[in-house]
Amino acid sequence: MFKKKPNIKPLSPLKSSDRRRTADQIISDFGIEVPVDVDADPEDKAASTAGLTALRKTLLPDNALSARFTTTAGPDLKQISGTIYVGSHRGTGDEQRVLWVKVGDKTYPSVYTLWHNPVIVPLLYTPSFVVEKLQGGADLMTPGLQRGPPFPKKATKGAIVAIASLESPTVPMAVGTCEIDVSSLERVQGAKGHAVNMFHWAGDELWSWSSGGKPGTNPPEYLEGWDDEKEEDAALASQAAAIDIGDGGVSLEADPTERSAAEKAQGLEGEDPSSLKDAFEVVDEKELSQKEIDDAFRDAFLYGVRHHMDQNKGQPSYGLVFPITQSNVMSLLVQPFLPTHTPSRTASLQIKKTSWKNIKKFIKYLDKQKIVRSKEQGGHEMVILDVDFKDPQIEAFKPYRLPKKDAPTAASANGKPAASLPAESSVGQTLKVVSLLRPKEKIAPILVGAKADPRGLYTPAQFKQILNTYIETENLASPKNKRLITINPQLADALLSSSSSSATAVASGTIPRDTLAERIISASSPFHTILRNDASISDSKPKAGAPPKIQIVLETRGGNKTVTKVSGVETYFIMPQPLADELRKTCAGSTSVDQLMGSSPKNPVMEVMVQGPQKDAVLKALEKRGVNRTWVDVVDKTKGKKKG
Repeated sequence: MFKKKPNIKPLSPLKSSDRRRTADQIISDFGIEVPVDVDADPEDKAASTAGLTALRKTLLPDNALSARFTTTAGPDLKQISGTIYVGSHRGTGDEQRVLWVKVGDKTYPSVYTLWHNPVIVPLLYTPSFVVEKLQGGADLMTPGLQRGPPFPKKATKGAIVAIASLESPTVPMAVGTCEIDVSSLERVQGAKGHAVNMFHWAGDELWSWSSGGKPGTNPPEYLEGWDDEKEEDAALASQAAAIDIGDGGVSLEADPTERSAAEKAQGLEGEDPSSLKDAFEVVDEKELSQKEIDDAFRDAFLYGVRHHMDQNKGQPSYGLVFPITQSNVMSLLVQPFLPTHTPSRTASLQIKKTSWKNIKKFIKYLDKQKIVRSKEQGGHEMVILDVDFKDPQIEAFKPYRLPKKDAPTAASANGKPAASLPAESSVGQTLKVVSLLRPKEKIAPILVGAKADPRGLYTPAQFKQILNTYIETENLASPKNKRLITINPQLADALLSSSSSSATAVASGTIPRDTLAERIISASSPFHTILRNDASISDSKPKAGAPPKIQIVLETRGGNKTVTKVSGVETYFIMPQPLADELRKTCAGSTSVDQLMGSSPKNPVMEVMVQGPQKDAVLKALEKRGVNRTWVDVVDKTKGKKKG
């Protein structure tokens, strides 16, 4: 619905009474359970309402604002108006985002609200490639529904639901309204028509709106609350029965000849089986036993520890910063290393299907095995205080094949967040910066004479070779001294100007070969390309200009506080957010990622800021990602001079 930017009127503060009334209406509409302190005195009014007050603030924070908006939707561009509620959740800073949208008698949560308030709406699942279609504005078709039947009981016709991908099942990526009674579906194979009408998704104009003009926040990798959903646990059973595995691929439809255009656009029909082979690579479709799921989680944790040991040699604790929270244990050490090769494996490998049922008990198990040392924190969370890196299970662990993952991106090709964000792959990459030259029109006769493409791109060495070929073809080398080249009319017109040095060369009739090579290079336009790993120039698309450099700037803020800023890393296949996450741990200080001042909103350059003078730490992190020191400019504004 919000593919186009809505017209939002000025925001105004929400009165306390209006905020409470709106929050209470949301609690009622969605049937959200109000937490109750069982130990509180029933006659203590303050204690009895504490849970309701906390829930209200979680759904609609004290700093909430509201405003009317108008937009258009549908093929007939029907005008729609409503109210948005804006605020910032605790722990996210002062950046305000759209939290709720009211249209007519329905109030829809944004993805930001869902990321901070798990299980307030039913959650449906579909493959990540379908989520990407939804982020383009498509509706979810019935054959795209996975992890069922049965489906959540509350996913009835007209109900507001969230959509997550099978690959990141704990992170809602879209919000919509059920067009049919999804809960009553007995099968999706062979079904037709729309299942969910999309209202809002991560990547639309609501997601990208902020009070400070910052770009939308990227989805988290893992959210524990959605993983602990109790309702309809049976709905999380393996969806292997809903997928017909054929020869060489996957079919989500029994009769592909009668599908609608929307279903075809969503990739649920008409796909070449080979095009889906990577997404649904068949490894083993049998249902996993609980012991096999337990073993997978234990092995994933061991794999995660070994991965950090291999990637962060020489760093304290191999780059792990203790204590490690439950959510970070899942997102950093477990989730990326689970063998989720197929949709049924993805559905089976959930923490609630283990014998521990939740991450807290899983960490306790690791503690009993003496692999880690843990401690309960705050009465409800278990944190890891240390890892025994010399534990026999860790030392004897042998890595296994992981599912294929694309390079991590904070945004997809259209600038919107990708459906799933796998672990960063820039660590350990190899990079090569190649400088290229495109000849200008005036030296085209020389290239034609050497039988080279006058509009091609060449390295400086190739240009010199072309010049040598031309000299040999025209027999211009001096018989007495091969270093001297006879100037013919073509060379004079193309490479010699009216300067005194050129006049001297013309008068003598010869010019040194090296000088001639320098002139042909200077008479060309610079281009560059950056090659990653085994890529070749033919696979790349060179860009005009000299190769850009990564900028590291140290400056003083607030009188005596030094910060380190890093920008321009995207060109080198490095995502700013994972880099910021690593620097936050290695530097033991706060980090942030914001759009670089003056960069284009359509193609923004992001800037990572680290507290403190952290030039060396940043350079080390960049070197781990294949960046050569000569590709980096360091400016130290705290001393008023440039370094490096």
